[in-house]
Amino acid sequence: MALTMGLMETRLLLLLLALFVFEVACTQRSAPRVNLAFKELMDTRTARPFSFSFNTSDYRILHVDPDQGRLYLGSREYLVSLDMQNINKEPLIIHWPAPAQRKGECQMTGKGRHGECANFVRLIEPWNRTHLYTCGTGAYKPICTFINRGWRAEDYLFRLVPGYVDSGKGKCSYDPNQENVAALINGNLYAGVPVDFMSTDPGIFRTMGSRPAVRSEQYDSRWLNEPVFVHMKQIPDSAEKNDDKLYFFFREKSLDSGAGASPSVLARVGRVCLNDEGGQKSLVNKWTTFLKARLVCSVMGDDGVETFFDELRDVFIQPTQDERNPVVYGVFSTSGSVFKGSAVCVYSMADIRNVFNGPFAHKHGHNYQWTTYTGKIPYPRPGTCPGGTFTPGLKSTKEFSDEAVNFIRAHPLMYHPVYPIHKRPLVVRSGVDYRFTTIAVDQVDAVDGRYEVLFLGTDHGTVQKVIVLPKDPTTVEELTLEEVEVFRTPAPVKTMYISAKRQQLYASSEAGLTQVSLHRCGVYGKACSDCCLARDPYCAWDGENCSAFTQATKRRSRRQDVKHGDPLRQCRGYNAKVERRLQEKVQFGVEGSSTFLECVPRSPQATIKWLYQKEGRRKVLNREGEVLKTPQGVLLKTLTKLDAGLYHCLATENNFKHTLARVSLRILDRDIAVALTTPDEEEEAPRSHHKNHQQHPAPPTPALLLESEMRLIQQYCQSYWEQLTAGGNSQADLPRRTNRRHTEALKASGE
Repeated sequence: MALTMGLMETRLLLLLLALFVFEVACTQRSAPRVNLAFKELMDTRTARPFSFSFNTSDYRILHVDPDQGRLYLGSREYLVSLDMQNINKEPLIIHWPAPAQRKGECQMTGKGRHGECANFVRLIEPWNRTHLYTCGTGAYKPICTFINRGWRAEDYLFRLVPGYVDSGKGKCSYDPNQENVAALINGNLYAGVPVDFMSTDPGIFRTMGSRPAVRSEQYDSRWLNEPVFVHMKQIPDSAEKNDDKLYFFFREKSLDSGAGASPSVLARVGRVCLNDEGGQKSLVNKWTTFLKARLVCSVMGDDGVETFFDELRDVFIQPTQDERNPVVYGVFSTSGSVFKGSAVCVYSMADIRNVFNGPFAHKHGHNYQWTTYTGKIPYPRPGTCPGGTFTPGLKSTKEFSDEAVNFIRAHPLMYHPVYPIHKRPLVVRSGVDYRFTTIAVDQVDAVDGRYEVLFLGTDHGTVQKVIVLPKDPTTVEELTLEEVEVFRTPAPVKTMYISAKRQQLYASSEAGLTQVSLHRCGVYGKACSDCCLARDPYCAWDGENCSAFTQATKRRSRRQDVKHGDPLRQCRGYNAKVERRLQEKVQFGVEGSSTFLECVPRSPQATIKWLYQKEGRRKVLNREGEVLKTPQGVLLKTLTKLDAGLYHCLATENNFKHTLARVSLRILDRDIAVALTTPDEEEEAPRSHHKNHQQHPAPPTPALLLESEMRLIQQYCQSYWEQLTAGGNSQADLPRRTNRRHTEALKASGE
């Protein structure tokens, strides 16, 4: 018996410890309303992992053609074309390995210990209606070629153009561990990539097409200092086509990284004019319109200390009705190893342009500090495009004055940084064991307006679904709706793409690709209030279930309130039905022992209150020292007969109160429980006989002992319930029993 009590105490301590850890984790505002492991996600039938296995890795979504409904993957030595409706429906696969001779040469250089001597596909861009242009690392010798994909998706054509291989230098990285970005615009390929074997010469390049090849200044840390390129995009600046610019986003090592508190890494946005042809005397075949500025993403702490998220990880550019003013979303992480955190900041193109139209940075003084350049600004203003709105008389950058070209060579950095909208991050995660790696954004139309929904990939292989809600006219707040594991084997999310038309999200990792629906409305709950409190713009109450919302849904039956999440207003009539359907649970406890009343809210934002009802009166359960409240329920430490009664678990979220559980607690007499766990006399005899033959008997195993005790308790509860239903309504009506054999005798005699 002592062994049993010791085991029970140990289990109780472990339970309390686990509950405490869970409570600490759930106190964060960012806790998702729904959290699904990969198996649970698959059980919802809203996800489809790519099931074709072949000897490859490093999957990346490199191009999507919504018109043909095809998604193009690049991986190690493979190109894959997938049906966006069902990624497992007849995939088209091209095996594109590096030549065997080149693999051998690569290994002779000392590479290849981790499989780098292969062709990692890093670029797929549309060339015309029927062909794609693709490049790979080529075992540390980049190569490019064309893919014939046919006129229509129904042609199921996907093959390399035979006999054509082009150099990938300036288009694709040598090292598969080095990131590169590219954009094919009007037949010209723009790329941010290192162009040497050792990755010591990174730059922004233009190759192919009718315009001359140009690049950024070589080995000049004022232009680029060990950059890691993240994204690039053509964005027009005005109605004049000659003003069109290429914006690129990257992070780089700070020039002041050794100066005390200066950050070691900085996030940047840069730009060049698409019609830049280089200088005539200086910066020949180099960009003469290259400018860059710092992207700031920071949060101010309660102690007044500002925390910066300087490592830019991913960028998503959300188009708007005005093509000149898309919204820029950036995913950042901290650069230090002590504090681990991530943030999402949002920038407007107007703010970015204002910085590029502002003062230039200049190092001056005995401390060689960054200051505003106060000297004369040459004409045309550095960074201005030839033939544009402000330079209609200049046809080419070769007509720029030597003064203007030399100025931009020495002053590529803007003095002011670009701050996010509202000067603060949209999403912040701190004190967590993961980091954001990727982002995709969807604009969703709901009953009460349009909302931004962010899908954030993490280095743990999960995707968080976050909605941005207006808090007041000048601020917004974020609410995490769900977090799902999207890969069978957890791995960092590398790339993501959203198809709003198909309501699908595609996410890739080192080991594979998964297609996931944008919504799983049924997991929020079976009540109208659950659906309304979730505030998911993809979902609405249709009168019977929480289901996918469409504009075609009948207005009379649908219930949705994303802005306020108010079930009192939206779910009138449905709330009372739920309360009536809630069944009362009967639970037994033993006098002098403890018992746990379980009640788990559907949302981490809900607060729980327990009410105790006896003789028709309710009062708040608040007994100091006798009750331990946890996020999973309440522990009554030492039961007495006075604890018997009806317990109500009430959840409050967004000012809406509803009952989650009703537990009728009935207290068993301690003597009866002890008698049930005491062996019968008939069982004692063989046990004492066994003691005579063995001085040190082995105690029964904990598992067997617990199983036997549970069987006895179940037998007692069954007989106790039968007596209650037969008319015995109080424990006083029951005879006191000392053991099971005596109970049977009492029944036989009719006592």
